[in-house]
Amino acid sequence: MPSTTPDLRPVLLAHDRPATPARRPGRPGAERRTAGCLTAATAASVPALRRFARGVAAHWGLPTGVDDALRLVVSELVGNAVRHSGGPDVALLLSADLSTLAVEVKDNGHWRSRPGRPRYEGELVCGGRGLEIVQAYALRCTVHVRPGGTHVIAELSLRD
Repeated sequence: MPSTTPDLRPVLLAHDRPATPARRPGRPGAERRTAGCLTAATAASVPALRRFARGVAAHWGLPTGVDDALRLVVSELVGNAVRHSGGPDVALLLSADLSTLAVEVKDNGHWRSRPGRPRYEGELVCGGRGLEIVQAYALRCTVHVRPGGTHVIAELSLRD
């Protein structure tokens, strides 16, 4: 009998690879590090990508204070892609310089529900606050919705 468990072996896109050097005043030669993972857009991909992100952060030696924010942001953004996009896969890209960790989640689906849909009096209110929570932890959070999918970027501070 075939297994109904999805294949969640992450496909590594890039790992611990220096990207283009960050050319910012006051930080000559600072490099951005990048790591990415692509997996099936299933409920099981949420904890799998959360573990991937935490492993990368530990490998890079990021401050331990960023761990809670990273777990929450990855869980919310990947969970949204799984629940709402209808696409077959979800990608997570992490990039860091000396002061910022960017968490990017991309899907190639078309959202099946509308964020910001008005609620009616007496309606059970659950969900719909995920991006607000992400924004509370992030320096910046941007959402790009295009015909080919959604791309969300949340930037976390690596400073105390």
